[in-house]
Amino acid sequence: MDNLIALDRENIWHPFTPLQGMADFPLVTAGKGVYLFTSDGRKILDGISSWWVNLHGHANAHIAQAIADQATKLEQVIFAGFTHGPAIRLSENLLSILPSNQKKIFFSDNGSTAVEVALKMAFQYWFNQGIKKNKIIALKGAYHGDTFGSMSVAERGLFTKPFHPFLFETSFIDFPETGHEDEVINQFKQLVDLQQVAAFIFEPLVQAAGGMRMYSPAVLDKLISYAHANGVVCIADEVFTGFGRTGKTFAVDYLDQKPDIISVSKGITGGFLPLGVTSCSAKIMAAFDTAELEKTFFHGHSYTANPLACAAANASFELLMDPRCRESINTITTLHANFAASLKDHKCVLQARTLGTILAIELNSPEQSAYENSLRAKIYPYFLEKNILLRPLGNVIYVLPPYVISEEELNDVYKAIEDFLTSIKNN
Repeated sequence: MDNLIALDRENIWHPFTPLQGMADFPLVTAGKGVYLFTSDGRKILDGISSWWVNLHGHANAHIAQAIADQATKLEQVIFAGFTHGPAIRLSENLLSILPSNQKKIFFSDNGSTAVEVALKMAFQYWFNQGIKKNKIIALKGAYHGDTFGSMSVAERGLFTKPFHPFLFETSFIDFPETGHEDEVINQFKQLVDLQQVAAFIFEPLVQAAGGMRMYSPAVLDKLISYAHANGVVCIADEVFTGFGRTGKTFAVDYLDQKPDIISVSKGITGGFLPLGVTSCSAKIMAAFDTAELEKTFFHGHSYTANPLACAAANASFELLMDPRCRESINTITTLHANFAASLKDHKCVLQARTLGTILAIELNSPEQSAYENSLRAKIYPYFLEKNILLRPLGNVIYVLPPYVISEEELNDVYKAIEDFLTSIKNN
């Protein structure tokens, strides 16, 4: 095992990780339920669903069996000119739970590419009609992925600084914090009234990487309504929020107004295999619904609609639709809300907020609330030493467990957070 860690250090470039100054990473050898098992005998509770992808627990037998069965039949086939059962079934499953205005499914590989597809789809929607619209509106603090289009519509900051000269222009409106909604709506209207806006992209109700910041469905409904009234395509980035994370199947289920395009990924396969999906309404589809070659949507990936990934997604869908999964989501939602309420007057806590299975605890800090906040260097190792994986966003501790977590296990996480807050309060 020591040899494997040495090889990792020598050969591998890990994401979001400096090449120097980092201790060797734990070597994970197995996973089961909410736990990760390491080569040195540790049992680590995965409190963040392994970067938000794992819905039903590690090594879930139902999903694993679906992949194994599919692997003996068809592992991969080009999706330009061919089709297959797992993709067809998945399209039917997704359209049965997406908002009723969504009519077509486009497959890609991950969250960033699902957003890239959405942006290209929106731009070409206008191009195919001979209408010149080339502006995008997004929210300050947004994160939509790490490819160039998704970076262009996201917050300009630490992650994107080297690439700023190469990103296309985006108009950013303020984050609609409570008490400032009218100001944000007015900013939005002023930009839309310029008549050049192609699309409005947003993370519905929760900015995940931005610090689990949350805003109301009411203000988003007003923004979408004004956009639609003025011919602006609305894109919901549900890569993080989809598949039950907010308490509803999708965050846009809290809205009266529905987006034209929706991007999903992360939890779609239950955390087993990478897969991205972009859905669109009949209105969007109509601009491409022609035999004219130049109006074709020329986008694709070698592994588009990979049969193994689609089989995993169908199995995850079956688990998501099981009433027991809904009960688990409701239980986590209640427990999170109760724990957040218990921290209301804690001196170390600026704000504790929840939405569905998402719990975010923003700590008081003299530094700006940002990913590089120095509190992160204390938070992450503290919990890992206690065999709990919580990867903070700067000074924001968040808990986003797989749905199979028990009440006892979740209470263990809460107790560890309370102990941490006591430790910093006394220092």
